[in-house]
Amino acid sequence: MYKLLIRPILFLFDPEKVHYFSFFMIRIFNSIGFGGLFRSLFQIKNKKLERELFGIKFANPVGLAAGFDKNADLYKELSNFGFGFIEIGTITPKKQIGNEKKRLFRLKDDQGIINRMGFNNNGVKAAVKKLKSNTNIIIGGNIGKNTETFHEKYTEDYLICFNELHSYVDYFVLNVSCPNVSSHAKLNDKDYLEELITAVQKANKAFEKQKPILLKIAPDLNDSQLDEIIELVKITSIDGVIASNTSIARDKLISENKKQMGGLSGKPITDKSTEVIRYLHINSNGSFPIIGVGGIHSEKDAMDKLNAGARLVQLYTGFIYEGPGLVKRINKAILKG
Repeated sequence: MYKLLIRPILFLFDPEKVHYFSFFMIRIFNSIGFGGLFRSLFQIKNKKLERELFGIKFANPVGLAAGFDKNADLYKELSNFGFGFIEIGTITPKKQIGNEKKRLFRLKDDQGIINRMGFNNNGVKAAVKKLKSNTNIIIGGNIGKNTETFHEKYTEDYLICFNELHSYVDYFVLNVSCPNVSSHAKLNDKDYLEELITAVQKANKAFEKQKPILLKIAPDLNDSQLDEIIELVKITSIDGVIASNTSIARDKLISENKKQMGGLSGKPITDKSTEVIRYLHINSNGSFPIIGVGGIHSEKDAMDKLNAGARLVQLYTGFIYEGPGLVKRINKAILKG
């Protein structure tokens, strides 16, 4: 029904406007009692789906990636679609409007999306306010810096978000690989990453209960750079890696929007992100957990990432193109093995 009726209508309109319209409709349907129906249609409860990772028990290994519910506005309603966890953000210390519109583009013929949103969000205090009422949904906090922040204050931005969110999320993700923010280069420097991770880990130890900290990396890294990531994980003992973020590559695209600036997600990066996962897993001897994300549009895409070494997977663009039924289909495929 989604692909035959709902998606064709939604895809007639501007993607950013459709995103907010979809949020409005999901909220409305849940408020008038459809939440139970959604849970019955899309959720699968089975002990065989449960995963223990970072000291957290996930009901199933399929999550919603960061970027969809940036401000923690709809995590309760979205969890009704069967996700095992929801990652909010990217959250910055202060509210920011992001880049100039138009900044979100569908690539229908490629089943992809290009975005240059620029970390538009309402700021960390607004997110905390929304998360205070959470009782049982596993939440990841994806954090970053404000666009206007100077180089010497980058770490301070991450620490502000980390300390504010600490009591309200189950794990953290340091987003250092988004191509849509300024001064991106420093965030990919190995020495700076070691400094950042060490500072956040020090802040973590100040809390009675420590939270897992993960690093989100780009899919465009070469083998030498991936080796640096493996070494960085070893040096810092960070809890894991999310592979991968959006791509700046434009290989073999055919859609009219293929030359737009921004990060590419969806089907065009399926294989690239899977190979990053495989390389990290093999060359680290499976020494750290990986969450796989990037171009999951089918059960096979998800299973390929799990077989490559991912412990959990996340959806974003595939959720938009395939609809909520994808979550259930992936969980069914996992049960079949």
